[in-house]
Amino acid sequence: MEKEEKSKIIENFRINEKDNGSVEVQVALLTARINHLTEHLSTHPKDFHSRRGLLKMVGKRRRLLRYLMNRKPDVYKDLISKLNLRR
Repeated sequence: MEKEEKSKIIENFRINEKDNGSVEVQVALLTARINHLTEHLSTHPKDFHSRRGLLKMVGKRRRLLRYLMNRKPDVYKDLISKLNLRR
């Protein structure tokens, strides 16, 4: 992921001016990386090392979303709709 793309995602999902590591930002960055890796795997289906990394990222995003759902359900619903996730 390029630096400009990453900073753009952080700007869109941060809570305040100094925020760059909140749960919302982490989920948004993971979603961008997951989407990029999914495209890579569609053209390289035998890349099993990248597939393992993708599965680890999906699991981490799932855990972060579960945490957010339990702590802040309104923020969770808003984030899901912004990222176009199906939950």
